[in-house]
Amino acid sequence: MENIIYNELILRGNNIDVGAVNHRYKDSAGKDIKTWLEVDFIASKASKKVYIQSALNIDTCEKREQEIASLKKVNDSFKKIVVVRDHINPWIDDYGINYAGIREFYPGITSILRWCKKHYTQFLKFSLK
Repeated sequence: MENIIYNELILRGNNIDVGAVNHRYKDSAGKDIKTWLEVDFIASKASKKVYIQSALNIDTCEKREQEIASLKKVNDSFKKIVVVRDHINPWIDDYGINYAGIREFYPGITSILRWCKKHYTQFLKFSLK
């Protein structure tokens, strides 16, 4: 799914980077821990930027929190999006993070998936003879 998102961002004329956000916390023993959280894509074009996180699903609170942790640490006003594999109604959470399914993010994916399914099925029929 990340390849699809990457290719779509490139086709839209964006420059793509991967981001890392500094994250500090204290462990259960009180020790100060410093780690980095990854942002899957930072798409930029001219003076605009969009932070994009790719996730297969966000069906639990823990999984959603894991996916948005890096986006919550980004301290600017550029758009932040979580793109998931399944079809979901797009929405925005209390942190201003947008959520969309891959089909909403990239409408052309439906025709690509149909093409792949058709040709993969034909390939299987041919290779099994």
